[in-house]
Amino acid sequence: MTRVVLRLGDDVSTDAIYPGRFMATVLPGETPRHCFADVPEFGRKLRDGEIGSGSVIVAGRNFGTGSSREQAASCLKGWDLVVIANSYSRIFLQNAVNLGLRLVVCPGIEASEGDELEITQEAVVNKTMDKTFPVQPLPASRQAIVDAGGLITYVRKRLMEDAAR
Repeated sequence: MTRVVLRLGDDVSTDAIYPGRFMATVLPGETPRHCFADVPEFGRKLRDGEIGSGSVIVAGRNFGTGSSREQAASCLKGWDLVVIANSYSRIFLQNAVNLGLRLVVCPGIEASEGDELEITQEAVVNKTMDKTFPVQPLPASRQAIVDAGGLITYVRKRLMEDAAR
C-alpha cells in the first residue's frame, strides 16, 4: 500500500518537474533536490523526509511534456517516487524507462493527495475511494529495463549472462 503525495493535472512539463534554471546540475545524486522546485511545500516535504520511498505522484495526460531533459526523470528516481498518469510524453517515457523510474500508465485514474493505493500489474486500486482502475502495462522489453533498475544495469546484466554462457 502506498500514498498519493502529489496530484497534478494534464500536460505537466519537464520544466515543472525539473526547472531549466537548474540545468547546470545534472548529476543524478544532485538532481533530486530540485524536484518540483516551484512547488515549495512539496520540495520541503521531500527534503525533510516526510515523503517516503515508493510514494506516488498522480497526474493526467501527457506527463513529462516539453524538453528532452533527462533530469526530470532523474530527480523523481532520486526520491524513489512512483508516477501514475493517464499517459506520458514519448521522450519522458523513454528517459524514465532508461533510468529505471517506476511508471504506471493508468487511463482514468482517480486519486487525491492522501489517498491510499494498491498497485498491481493489472490495476491500481484506490482503497480510499474503493475504486479499481485498469493499468496499461509497459511493453515487456521496457518493463524488463525498469525492473533491472535502468538501461545501464539491464545491459550490464545481459552482458554478464552472455559471458557466462
